[in-house]
Amino acid sequence: MTNSTLGKPKPPAPPNAGTLAILAPAVGWIIPGAGHIIQKRWIRGGLLLASIGTLFVLGLLMQGHIYKANGGDILDMLGFIGDLGAGAFYIVSLAMNWGLGAIALATADYGTKFMIVAGLLNFIAVADAYHIAIGKKQ
Repeated sequence: MTNSTLGKPKPPAPPNAGTLAILAPAVGWIIPGAGHIIQKRWIRGGLLLASIGTLFVLGLLMQGHIYKANGGDILDMLGFIGDLGAGAFYIVSLAMNWGLGAIALATADYGTKFMIVAGLLNFIAVADAYHIAIGKKQ
């Protein structure tokens, strides 16, 4: 006898490690919200792109500091990880030498935090896109 004949529900299938489960988080990291968009979650993907993009751009406009990879201070390393999470926003900022100056304004510290929060929010969005792709979340 199987579980279904006894009236018991079948155990959930193991997570699918298919192409979408790899592609959605990768694309979602590079372009915030794109991991949801390729899964036809248009509204969620658009909201993520708008919110992460707005946070990062506002941070740059407030003359926030972009952290680079280094092995120095622990706070610099954590700032780098947070900034790196913003994907293409971070890569373009480094390529254009934006956000590398010394913090001279009071708002610049807020801008730095905005950009870190944008990256951390994108890490959460990447995890969400992965969970949707494997069927763990609807």
